[in-house]
Amino acid sequence: MKSSIQGSTSRREFIKTTGKVAAASALANVAIPYVHAAGSDLIQIVLIGCGGRGTGAAANALSVKRGPIKLVAMADLFPDRLQSSLNRLQSRYASQMDVPPDRQFLGFDANRKAMDCLKPGDIAIFTTPPAFRWVHFTYAIEKGLNVFMEKPVTVDGPTSKRMLKLAQDASDKNLKVGVGLMSRHSRALQELADRVHNGEIGDIILQRGYRMSGPGGYFLSLPKPADITDLLYQIKRFHSFIWASGGCYNDFYIHIIDHLAWMKNDWPVKAQALGGRHYKVSPEGVAYVDQNFDTYSVEYTYSDGTKFYMDGRCMDGAQEIYSSYLHGTKGMGIASKSGDCGPPSSTYHSQTPAAADMIWESKVPHDERDPYQNEWNDLMDAIRDDKPYNEVPRGVQASLTSSMGRMAANTGREITFDQMLNCDFEMAPDVDKLTMDSPSPLPPDANGRYPVPQPGITTTREY
Repeated sequence: MKSSIQGSTSRREFIKTTGKVAAASALANVAIPYVHAAGSDLIQIVLIGCGGRGTGAAANALSVKRGPIKLVAMADLFPDRLQSSLNRLQSRYASQMDVPPDRQFLGFDANRKAMDCLKPGDIAIFTTPPAFRWVHFTYAIEKGLNVFMEKPVTVDGPTSKRMLKLAQDASDKNLKVGVGLMSRHSRALQELADRVHNGEIGDIILQRGYRMSGPGGYFLSLPKPADITDLLYQIKRFHSFIWASGGCYNDFYIHIIDHLAWMKNDWPVKAQALGGRHYKVSPEGVAYVDQNFDTYSVEYTYSDGTKFYMDGRCMDGAQEIYSSYLHGTKGMGIASKSGDCGPPSSTYHSQTPAAADMIWESKVPHDERDPYQNEWNDLMDAIRDDKPYNEVPRGVQASLTSSMGRMAANTGREITFDQMLNCDFEMAPDVDKLTMDSPSPLPPDANGRYPVPQPGITTTREY
């Protein structure tokens, strides 16, 4: 990786470009009007990536207020995951399921086969590991499909630039694209943002975010079993490997990073960080081979000098704190009381959340309390009413800001937004060419172990 940014894109230029994408989206009605599938009110969807989050996203899609909608194809690398997802969805949404065996696709080309089942204006759901996001998005744009993609949307600088260009292409074709940063669709956080931006707690001078809990997802991974290739093992346990997911830092912490940046109405310009591996041996004494740190503590800095502290910990038995806060010159706010965006949000006259000092606490109608469902209802409204809708630029910014914090911890160096954006180390440059027999972008050593970050030793790339 080259750390020099001579002749490269600056943060100012990047943000200016994201604004242009938004403007192009606002003028989308002059482009080809892919409103919904031609000749019918029925919108068809396909699910690409059939894990737990993919199944949840498909369930939200099939529960939208403005149907009719039907799932017509599914794609994954692993047949057991596809079958499990199919069974769960079939048990709840049988009348909206039309996924016969010949539309259940497996392999690295399964995404294309699934999207080939759709017409322009239908929706492709991307819930694979984010390393594949740009590959799938490219084909969806070519096919004229609307898209819902999970976060993160990128894991490094080169793919961030690529995704931003694809976002422009999608807006040019009047495609609607949602990104799974559901905090932006929390009605409590939307009202909090309005109040903060209107000065209710003054100018923001400090932000704090915490996700400190036991290990979750695929945070930890034992040595690869003999019956699976390195490539498929790393994809299956994607949280453990930075090239596939951005590691636990990007996947677990991006929601709090995103919604606190929203409250500030800005993105940090740099980060410095601490991180370490502490308990990387199983109870049976076997060393874990994942690339994650057990702890992260990142200090982000905005252009005006305001600090944002993001603390993460994945350890059993330690105190659990999973919430986010903002402090202003006239008081403070609780953004998420519990979880990624758990209500109620609230504001206070003082710097402590005392009941006597409360200004406001969110109260949301029952049918709008689920931000996962809200984001699908909002996307469907945009499709049905042909409203401009493209969340990719913000998704890229949130992903890049997460990667900036991760790289600062992994290298032991201060990393600026510009350095992260222009870092030329693409972790999986040929991910679009992978087959079931391909070697992994992250090869193991002779002992079956994978490279891990070494802050202060490996400082120009993360491993």
